[in-house]
Amino acid sequence: MKPQDLLEKAGDPRFISAIYNYCDRWCERCQFTSRCLVYAQEQEATDGSETNDINNEAFWERLKGIFEQTRELLTTMAAEQGINLDEVDWAEVKARERKRNAKSDSHELSRAAKRYAQMVDDWFDSHLPTIELALAAANEAGLPLVDFDHQEKLERVGDAIDVIRWYQFQIAVKIMRGLMQDDDEDEESEASALGYQKDSDGSVKVALLGMSRSIGAWGRLSEDIPEQAQAIVPILVHLERLRRRTELTFPNAMSFIRPGFDEAPDAFVS
Repeated sequence: MKPQDLLEKAGDPRFISAIYNYCDRWCERCQFTSRCLVYAQEQEATDGSETNDINNEAFWERLKGIFEQTRELLTTMAAEQGINLDEVDWAEVKARERKRNAKSDSHELSRAAKRYAQMVDDWFDSHLPTIELALAAANEAGLPLVDFDHQEKLERVGDAIDVIRWYQFQIAVKIMRGLMQDDDEDEESEASALGYQKDSDGSVKVALLGMSRSIGAWGRLSEDIPEQAQAIVPILVHLERLRRRTELTFPNAMSFIRPGFDEAPDAFVS
């Protein structure tokens, strides 16, 4: 794809501008894939069985091609806007980045989010084998008839586990990104002065939504596997406390309007 083709696609009214900046990257569960430019590009990039195999040369050649296209497009756009891509004080950039990374990494919210991720691993390591055995035994007890209630329960449990695992690490990543952006006072002050939404709030909103969905998923596990409810309580308490502290630290995060996801349909339907 040539740079002008990519620019044309970016201007296609079917795609919601910047919707991919504040999503959770779970395309299989997303209702806006047909409105997402990144998803459309990825679908093109993974067309055919060969390009889906990371060990296949065609995959890496395709990736290299995308990299070159992106560089060419960036060079064109920079030239149009009078931006000198070589004019960067890398020492200052790296120093600032190290400082921001260290600060966000040591923040109480980051530590709590990473602690949650570890609690999830510990819980599944300890309890998942027991759960699987219990569910399998219950299923066999209903043979030779099909126990539809049990099948529905298996699906619910599987869905809950999928949700928990999907957001397990992403919560910490999004919180840390929000903390890093929030620490950039110049950028955030400029956004506020211009009446723009703060990027940090957008990142943290994704984390908060992930927490809420995870709490719901843990609740589902407690209902469907009541014998595990007590073991789940400490995780729910930790996650709810993290959610509340995050909302206090970023009081405007849930008010952030994510392109597409939080807009009224008539605001983006072409």
